[in-house]
Amino acid sequence: MTRSQTRPRRQALAEILGLMGLLVAGGLLAGQGGQTLARSVGGLGGASAPMPSRPWHGSNHTPLPSRGDGMAALDHNLITAASIGDLDLVNRLLKAGASAQATDERGRTALLAAVYNRRGDVMRVLIQAGADVNRKDDEGNSPFLLAAATNQIDVVRLALSHGADLNSTDRYDGTALIAASQHGNVEIVKLLISAGVPVDRVNQLGWTALLEAIILGDGSSRYEDIVQALLDAGADANLADREGVTPSRHARERGYKTMVRMLMRARGH
Repeated sequence: MTRSQTRPRRQALAEILGLMGLLVAGGLLAGQGGQTLARSVGGLGGASAPMPSRPWHGSNHTPLPSRGDGMAALDHNLITAASIGDLDLVNRLLKAGASAQATDERGRTALLAAVYNRRGDVMRVLIQAGADVNRKDDEGNSPFLLAAATNQIDVVRLALSHGADLNSTDRYDGTALIAASQHGNVEIVKLLISAGVPVDRVNQLGWTALLEAIILGDGSSRYEDIVQALLDAGADANLADREGVTPSRHARERGYKTMVRMLMRARGH
């Protein structure tokens, strides 16, 4: 962090803490005061800095009645605190009534902001507080899907124990298993297989998890482990892509000899 970035962030955090002081004193901020705080916190730098929040209800983005300026500021500040990993402030904002279901301009909840920024302690608190592990942002990412793609296995475990949708898909129509296979996340692949995520789901590219591991992987041992785990789970070694190219042919063309042997054994020849 540069010197020029340090002071604005400290100022923003000071303003959030000031808000909490007013809450503890006995009143929610409303009107112009809440709006001013929300604008100042929105000025934090970084790609994950949240925009003004929008409340939601259910799974279809249907807006709730207005929570008022003070509560909207709390919701917005919760997303900011989650994204920077301030666990103490997250806890205080939740106790003050901030909603773990509120989203910013990009559709991101506090939980998803925490997953994007790998804020493990914050993620656990938000999930325990009832944050939706399946709620997607405008890019089609949910906490469950993103954690699987970015190798955050503790979050995946928590998501699975808190209602993760095993059939949920990203914007490419790929499951968490497909994403984990693509990125070489061996232990998450095994965890998702054990949880029951379908192994032969085909995404928009016409690829299964098995094809993604072969085509997008680098042929290293971790991808070999993924291929074997998928085959052991019953993945179809003969299921070709849209051009009719089988997994074994893809592996052969890339010189992945160990994978070729695995696939030939699974095919029975």
